Amino acid sequence: MINIGKINKLNVVKQQGANVYLDDGTSGKVLLADKKPPANCQLGDTLEVFVYVDSEGHLAATTKKPLAEVGDIAWLKVVSLNYVGAFLDWGLPKDLLVPFSEQYHEMEVGRSYLVKVFLDEQSRIAATTKIDKLLSDEALDFEVGQKVSLIIADKSDLGVKAIINNSYWGMLYENELFRPIRKGQKLDGYIKQIREDRKIDLSLHQPGYGKVVSLTDRIIAKLKTNNGALTLSDKSPPEAIYAAFGVSKKVFKQAIGALYKQQLITIDESGIKLVG
Repeated sequence: MINIGKINKLNVVKQQGANVYLDDGTSGKVLLADKKPPANCQLGDTLEVFVYVDSEGHLAATTKKPLAEVGDIAWLKVVSLNYVGAFLDWGLPKDLLVPFSEQYHEMEVGRSYLVKVFLDEQSRIAATTKIDKLLSDEALDFEVGQKVSLIIADKSDLGVKAIINNSYWGMLYENELFRPIRKGQKLDGYIKQIREDRKIDLSLHQPGYGKVVSLTDRIIAKLKTNNGALTLSDKSPPEAIYAAFGVSKKVFKQAIGALYKQQLITIDESGIKLVG
């Protein structure tokens, strides 16, 4: 079955002049809309293509990859406006429509917005800025420590809201952010905590002992390449620790504490040093 608004693997079933037709074996022929088909394209070849509905209501495909597929949330720029809505650059020749009915506020050319891509009732691809109604505030099947995909959203009094796996809201707390992040940025994160109200707290660092073990190895390696000493300790500013190792001060303190207990390092006001 062909999935409209998604990347599909389709077979070349017919070539007629410059036209190439694709099929998955069940859905009928789909025209490859690219002006130039892939080099050395032959009958029976399998192509990865993005499938959409063209202006005449027919299925079409392109080998070009959009910046977002149906179901994805993305940070996209408005390139034009007309009487039906705003049009976004999403990496394809035909821009992505945000109808006026799917805009919280009137959108402006040149500005970027978080939007979710969806199929309308006629199976045409469109986008909406009304993503709140499409996201859940409550965790259903996440586990603490689970790696997730994040999209950075708006700031709040506590920190920064982030969208988890295109489907859920989570929170990154300001006092745990040690690097700049921007709205629309995509990055990996981790489920830090699921609160009693089922809200999700996030971290950009993998929680748990495994993180500490990995960091202790890195600290020892850095000490060995720096004449056995570093001007970092449990008294150092969080920003200095993050700049050196990309972790929070809490995780760093746990790591050097573990090394100290193993009598591998000493800790004083000047920093940490290898023993022996």
